[in-house]
Amino acid sequence: MAGDSTTERIESLAGELRRISVFADLETDQLAWLAGHCEEIRLASGEVFIRPGDPVEWLLIMLEGEVRYERAGDPGRPFFLASAGQVTGFLPYSRMTTSGGTGRAVVPTRLARLHKDHFPEMLQRIPQIGQRLVGIMSDRIREVAKIETQRDKLMALGKLSAGLAHELNNPAAAAQRASASLREALETTRDASIRLARHALSPEQRDAILRFERAAQQERPPAAADPLSQSDREERVEAWLGAREIAEPWKLAPALADAGVETPALDKLAGEVGEKVVSDALTRIAALLSIGKLIEEIENSTKRISDLVRAIKEYSYMDQAPLQEVDIHRGIESTLTILGHRLKQGVAVTRDYDPDLPPVCAYGGELNQIWTNLIDNALDAMGGNGELRIRTRRNLERVLVEIGDNGPGIPPEIQGRIFDPFFTTKGVGQGTGLGLDTASRIASKHHGEIRVVSKPGDTRFQVDLPIAQPAPPRSPE
Repeated sequence: MAGDSTTERIESLAGELRRISVFADLETDQLAWLAGHCEEIRLASGEVFIRPGDPVEWLLIMLEGEVRYERAGDPGRPFFLASAGQVTGFLPYSRMTTSGGTGRAVVPTRLARLHKDHFPEMLQRIPQIGQRLVGIMSDRIREVAKIETQRDKLMALGKLSAGLAHELNNPAAAAQRASASLREALETTRDASIRLARHALSPEQRDAILRFERAAQQERPPAAADPLSQSDREERVEAWLGAREIAEPWKLAPALADAGVETPALDKLAGEVGEKVVSDALTRIAALLSIGKLIEEIENSTKRISDLVRAIKEYSYMDQAPLQEVDIHRGIESTLTILGHRLKQGVAVTRDYDPDLPPVCAYGGELNQIWTNLIDNALDAMGGNGELRIRTRRNLERVLVEIGDNGPGIPPEIQGRIFDPFFTTKGVGQGTGLGLDTASRIASKHHGEIRVVSKPGDTRFQVDLPIAQPAPPRSPE
């Protein structure tokens, strides 16, 4: 009875295997051998069947349901899915030894698995299966690499977007605050002007007020250079205003002091226009001075936003042909502008640019990816504090761009692996190991290369590029 049961199980499984494209054209005895050496397992929805560090030694044939694999340290984000009709798990000639993630069933799942110890006999009995399984493995590697590359690009885009949002928000918020204050200052100017008109000022009084106003607007001292003097001046002006019971002296004093107004000038104005007029006159003058300062703040803020937008356009080479003459220095500066939020934490940038560096023929947006990855890695290595060194040189018909930092350096034992895909020295969830791989591939696409020289306190990535791209081979006529 047990033999009949085993035979029925093998025949049933062989029939299911025949419905899977990889095994569809196998001989009956080949399918029977495969079914006889496989064992069936069932997984409940959500059940984990492989964990990080587990040995990988089973070829898995999906009969029903779906499983997903999640990379260690990134739960909930599948990087590979397998559903009914697919073959996954450990495949012939794979060099994988242990699992780097978690495998779990998405829905109730049934699968057949074959231990790797049976692979040599399987390849001998079913020679054609080896090539097919290797093809599956190659497709899987390409798919995972594609997913990880897309994820790396999204992570990079997310970091840039977050930084840009921060950089744009600061001047935008400053402009918004200044515009609100500007509205208040305009209302104060209007009210003070109306009150001044009620005084029936003489021509001499009007001239005195205009002279004082022009002098205050034209002779503004460099307050930022001496904040202590500015503070002392503001205290003197406020005390002068308070002694004459002028309303809200704490509001008028900063604007007047910022313009370099001293008490002798205030005494002179009061003597020329009279004590009854000086309060409204100074209120109007202080409001006009504030308006001028607020306009400068709005101009500076909007210029900062405009500079960032221009940098973004230059960084992405928006609305430009992909292959063109590229100004290396301009691309690097655009990248530094984009990453400006990270430089403010305590990074000094040292530039050593070759003034005669010629433009290079390249895909500008892609070159900027190289600068972004190398500068971003340097900032990570320094922990946000240190010296970022950028140097450019011409070497015959090639250019050299060197991006360095004074961080701890790259250990010699891993320097040969840093350009390998998926290799990263960053913590779990902080990097995919594709940044330097992407930079290396972009350099190769431009018939260039990237080298690294590193020791504690001095790490330099050298990007060597041709000035002109080689002409493509002519097609035969």
